Amino acid sequence: MEARKKLDIRAGDTVRVHQKIEEAKGKFRIQIFEGLVLARKHGREAGATFTVRRVASGVGVEKIFPLYSPMIDKVEIVKRARVRRAKLYYIRDKVAREARRQLRRTRMMNTTANEMVTEVPAEETVATE
Repeated sequence: MEARKKLDIRAGDTVRVHQKIEEAKGKFRIQIFEGLVLARKHGREAGATFTVRRVASGVGVEKIFPLYSPMIDKVEIVKRARVRRAKLYYIRDKVAREARRQLRRTRMMNTTANEMVTEVPAEETVATE
């Protein structure tokens, strides 16, 4: 409890949260969720929370962790970035914009690849008959 109170998590930190996940009747495993801290709310009081965001398989995933939850084994601060905001919610839009830009490029590549793939089997079937 005291260690969590002294833990100085701020927006802009990259943290690794070791979370206990219940598998089957009383059996727990530890799952690590690493990402960027977007916000910290309610200071150091009993209901304090922090929001962590990561991009997994091209999809943004956010989790809100209670600071004093018994289901959190430990919290490691991996990296600390200097930010000029208390809440980094604008990162969501920034990442989405970048992903959209990449999707635009991949769509163009996929259409040419699909056209080439559809043409190749047609030529092979003509040649074998």
